[in-house]
Amino acid sequence: MIKIRLVCVGNIKEKYLNDAIDEYFKRISRYFNVEIIEVAESKKVKATDADIPLILKDEAKNILPKLNGYVCALCINGKELDSKQFAEFINTQSQSNSTITFVIGGSYGLDDAVLNVCNYKLSYSKMTFPHKLMRVIFLESLYRAGSILNNTPYHK
Repeated sequence: MIKIRLVCVGNIKEKYLNDAIDEYFKRISRYFNVEIIEVAESKKVKATDADIPLILKDEAKNILPKLNGYVCALCINGKELDSKQFAEFINTQSQSNSTITFVIGGSYGLDDAVLNVCNYKLSYSKMTFPHKLMRVIFLESLYRAGSILNNTPYHK
């Protein structure tokens, strides 16, 4: 079974997001061995533009030790894939990597130190999504990829 790790900045307190995560986690479990690793979000809640590089560096210190295997950053400047291409991407990477690690940054994205060690950069859109919601979006697309790879109907 393909091992997928999702390294995320921050934890989710909202019940509706946790409910969605739990539901997709249940669905995904028949296709992939998934692990979610939460790392600490920067303590600075409201930041000025000058604070953002410091926040990103602080979060990078927490992210970098958690990265292993084939590493893919979810970021706006990455390559966009449709669902079938994403499924094929996972299938291809799993042929030569025992673990695929995806990274979702915090409110301000990911530091260059993280982006520079990633093997691939994946964009879901040129639009910006809240990082907590992105976790749900990613898990849904992973479930869809599992359905595609296993020729099973997608449960709506």
